[in-house]
Amino acid sequence: MREDRLVFAQLTDFLSWSEFGRCVKRYHRGRPTKSFPYWTQLLSMLFAQLTSRKSLRDVVTCLRSQSSKLYRAGFRAGVARSTLADANEARDHRVFRDYALHLIEQARTLFACEDIGLDIKVDGTVYAIDASTVDLCLSLFDWAPATKGRAGVKLHTVLDLRGNIPTVVDVTGSRSPDAAFLDRLSLETGSIYIMDRGYSHAARLMRFTHCGAFFVVRTYGDLHYEVVQALPREQGSDIICDEHVLLTGRYTKLGYPIPVRRVCVFDRTNNKMIILLTNLLEDVSAWQIAQLYKARWRIELFFKCIKQHLRITTFMGTSSNAVQIQIWTAITAYVLVAIVKKRLRCTASLHEMLQALSVTLFEVTPLDQLFGEIGDNDDSQSAQLPLFKM
Repeated sequence: MREDRLVFAQLTDFLSWSEFGRCVKRYHRGRPTKSFPYWTQLLSMLFAQLTSRKSLRDVVTCLRSQSSKLYRAGFRAGVARSTLADANEARDHRVFRDYALHLIEQARTLFACEDIGLDIKVDGTVYAIDASTVDLCLSLFDWAPATKGRAGVKLHTVLDLRGNIPTVVDVTGSRSPDAAFLDRLSLETGSIYIMDRGYSHAARLMRFTHCGAFFVVRTYGDLHYEVVQALPREQGSDIICDEHVLLTGRYTKLGYPIPVRRVCVFDRTNNKMIILLTNLLEDVSAWQIAQLYKARWRIELFFKCIKQHLRITTFMGTSSNAVQIQIWTAITAYVLVAIVKKRLRCTASLHEMLQALSVTLFEVTPLDQLFGEIGDNDDSQSAQLPLFKM
């Protein structure tokens, strides 16, 4: 890698132009877009994400201030506000979705041997599932109505804990229930899915068992059940009870008619009890189940990262298509930085890398030198809040 190249150009070297071209051919209809190529649109939106620009005018003004460096940064066409706005409104967001999914597969391959940091052996992958809502203005985004006169979109996400890579991202209106996302999710046999209370739905959890997948889900305190077998508690831990139960509620007994494991853990930090349900009936201790649920916090860190360091809370277009393009380019930026981190073997956290990139894109600094100077803190641990003592 040449040392006299701009940081932005070095970063985009990790993107495949040919693969992006195939995504364009898949959905583009009409005349060729030589005056403002899709690639220039992607670079413009990536610049907006990495520098946290708040509007299209902001993006264009900043790019024009670096006009002498745009060609070296990879831009092969000028960027005008109206042109970028029209492209985001008219061009199919699925081009950017498919390219983001391509990068996700590439990242998952790189992180396939990554240690998830848990004292548990599983044949499949460990995933965390959650959703995050982005509030919008109803008068501008009337296609995404929510409650109480507001609008919003919801990001349903499945996070691979090896590298904290999002494997599935489903964008819906904010009225869509969290548990309904499970109906659209393809389950992997042997994998473990960790979820919060919004996904505690007996019939949908039964689908995991039928597919040979495992779940660890937090449930409610008023759950009706009958104890089938009480398991011995582990001494010196915060495990309150560990038992096999049958659900006896009006709907839960029909939705999940076979035994399920119920684990109660005391959360010393918040002085409350956390109740977990799982179909991991054997070969896994209650302490390991609690550790699995604790790892669910990583998906909260993922949402925090893309909301604080990338641009998805303020949108540069009001149509559904423009919003989805911005969301998918945010995912692209996140995964791209994760790929760079792995390939360059950076010890800096994703948070630190995004912070550094936000102010150095048009500087001439080798990436390994740039990221080597910003520390070696682990982002998954430094931002981890204590959940309960093990």
